[in-house]
Amino acid sequence: MGDISVEIPAFFICPISLLIMKDPVTAVTGITYDRDSIEKWVLDGDNTVCPVTNLPLPRDADLTPNHTLRRLIQAWCTANAVDRIPTPKTPLSNVYAGKLARDLSRPKLRLKTLQKLEILAMEKESNRKSMVEAGVFKELLSCLIGFYKKDEKIGLEQTLYVLYLIRGFSCEATNKFITENDTLLDAILWVLDSTQTQQTAVKSHALCVMKTVVGKASPAALETLLTPEILKKIVNFLKENNTLTQQGLHAALQIMLGICPIGRNRVRMVESDAVFELIQLELNLSPTDKKTTELVLGILFHLCSCADGRAQLLSHAAGIAVVTRKILKVSPAADDRAVLILSLISRFSATTGVLQEMLRVGTAAKLCMVLQAGCESYLKDKAKEILRTHFDVWKNSPCVEVATLTRYAR
Repeated sequence: MGDISVEIPAFFICPISLLIMKDPVTAVTGITYDRDSIEKWVLDGDNTVCPVTNLPLPRDADLTPNHTLRRLIQAWCTANAVDRIPTPKTPLSNVYAGKLARDLSRPKLRLKTLQKLEILAMEKESNRKSMVEAGVFKELLSCLIGFYKKDEKIGLEQTLYVLYLIRGFSCEATNKFITENDTLLDAILWVLDSTQTQQTAVKSHALCVMKTVVGKASPAALETLLTPEILKKIVNFLKENNTLTQQGLHAALQIMLGICPIGRNRVRMVESDAVFELIQLELNLSPTDKKTTELVLGILFHLCSCADGRAQLLSHAAGIAVVTRKILKVSPAADDRAVLILSLISRFSATTGVLQEMLRVGTAAKLCMVLQAGCESYLKDKAKEILRTHFDVWKNSPCVEVATLTRYAR
């Protein structure tokens, strides 16, 4: 930002970012911050106090522009040959946000309004929050359905992008709309259909929006929204993971993880070969992609709680090996899910063939390592239970050190 040897006056520095303020605003506590920094602070659900004074700082508290300080900063920049900070743009007002929401309901103004919303949503986090509070999210969902019914692909994709930008905010009216409209997922899936679009970014945006919709729908609404056909399509996205960004792939997996605790969804996902596709995905992952592995193992744990899910995992030549290999190599969360999957297999599906496969791929040896590592006590108990249960089968195998096995299985 110009000559770094020039000393910046302390009162020009934002207490949060520790950078020179571009748009100084004063909070109700009397402390001045850069607008972007304090808005991000108060919009974080865990931050309810002023970071300097520790006094209460409500989310809806006014932030007063400090025009005098901004002019002083600009004058100082000019005098010291430092790049002059630009005059900040006026935040989106609730009145104007409400007008934009109403304009979305007028077919002739929709596309132009979507362009305005996209620009505003990209500018500031506070703009995105104002949009949702003014009902823009709900109107965008209405637009999405309208464009889908009219087969207007451009409008549908543009609407999805604005929804993607503001998806982190919500309100009760939005949640109610999602619950009452069972064509929302159909509209999103239409965009995701590979015959409709080949654009990686569009598909990833659509999956992120779908994750938001599914996450805000009530359990009863999910029964209507998540038809067998839709669940099958979600599973099929795993086959096309090379056409998604990592964010899009994570959104697809988070959708699956969020819905699979419901028994009916687990059955439908297994019927759609979800276990097989998850194993294939894991086999092709980079060793550094820890987040994806955690999501995959989390879903597999839920699916293996039903007999068909375990059968599908065991029918894959690499099923047990994939789960075993991740223990003590990814994260404590991955250890948790992998050991619990093996526990389910041990309790309900431990045929002679399965036990021999667990020996062959090193499962018994890895469980011994869990007992020696700094894992949680409940995981060690699970590992010990598996070793104890199958000690008589594994004790004579050359694939595991008998002394170690005896020590931990007795």
